[in-house]
Amino acid sequence: MSKVMTVAQRNITFNFYGTCKDYYEMTKPKVVLLLLLTALVGMCLASESWIEWQVFTAGLLGIGFLSSAAAVVNHVVDRKIDSQMARTFNRPVVKGKVTPQKALIFAALLTIVGYVILELWVNRLTAVLTLAGLLGYAVVYTMYLKRATPQNIVIGGLAGAIPPLLGWTAVTGEVHANALLLVLIVFTWTPPHFWALAIHREKDYARAQVPMLPVTHGIEFTKTSILLYTVLLSVVCLLPYLIGMTGIIYLIGSIVLNAGFLYYAWKLKFDANDQTAMDTFRFSIIHLMVLFVVLLVDHYVQF
Repeated sequence: MSKVMTVAQRNITFNFYGTCKDYYEMTKPKVVLLLLLTALVGMCLASESWIEWQVFTAGLLGIGFLSSAAAVVNHVVDRKIDSQMARTFNRPVVKGKVTPQKALIFAALLTIVGYVILELWVNRLTAVLTLAGLLGYAVVYTMYLKRATPQNIVIGGLAGAIPPLLGWTAVTGEVHANALLLVLIVFTWTPPHFWALAIHREKDYARAQVPMLPVTHGIEFTKTSILLYTVLLSVVCLLPYLIGMTGIIYLIGSIVLNAGFLYYAWKLKFDANDQTAMDTFRFSIIHLMVLFVVLLVDHYVQF
């Protein structure tokens, strides 16, 4: 009898942790952490002194919860597409580990908690802008743009680019041109980042009938677009230094990082192998992450 109870207890424990893992996976934690890094940098660059711990903690929590809610909605809306793609066919909703109804309830709870945190302990502007970002990604991009146009990631990328502005408004309570410049960097970075992945998964997107650029315009056209957007990104990344927002540390760091991104984009266009698209995608993540860390270092060295 005791052995039976032990086995039952182990099964309950396994199911509990398995369920927690599934819900955690739906929030796309790696993506959300990258978004929170850009929001954190927006907070720091908005302040000439140390950030109040309440704004810092509540701001990141609220932004994180609402970003996670958008990711969960994406899992529900895209479950049919995900089931046809090698990268996503094991997602919890696709496999039936979490029902769409439970996932949407989870997303609603994250949304409510996140909004209340921002409304009560940060400010209304940040709460409203963060909610708008959720709706932009979960509704405008996921439900409509993704299925309607090959420019989906260009237009819809604004929702994913907004966290630096959210960090800025969390500290200052106002929209500033410098914050919008940080948004512009992420906005310009998004197409070459995502199109590199889309090239690698072109057959999956074609099978799922998603009009990503490699499917509608061909891989060579997409490679050219990645290269041109990377050139544009390199120019945009110089703007914070040119307007006096940052110092020499950022200038050197951005030049090095953009040179690396240009190398991968050039190689993808003119000397690609089977792994170049995925290598470009991976480097793009490193590029954005390190670029914002350099922004942070530059700010506090000057400070």
